[in-house]
Amino acid sequence: MNADMDGITTMREIRKLPEKKDLPIIAVTAKAMKGDREKCIEAGAWDYLSKPVGHGAPDGRAAGGWLHR
Repeated sequence: MNADMDGITTMREIRKLPEKKDLPIIAVTAKAMKGDREKCIEAGAWDYLSKPVGHGAPDGRAAGGWLHR
């Protein structure tokens, strides 16, 4: 996150760039709130994780799996 934009806005701006339409974006947050996952996916994230995150996502996915999308 940067000083001028939050993560949702940043993802939306990235997705506006044609050369970044396939860039993998995985949203990770320490302060998960209801509806955050849906907002992130709508903004262009491939997936959403809530901290703490170990070697794989809580449901067992390994980060490398996203790169084969």
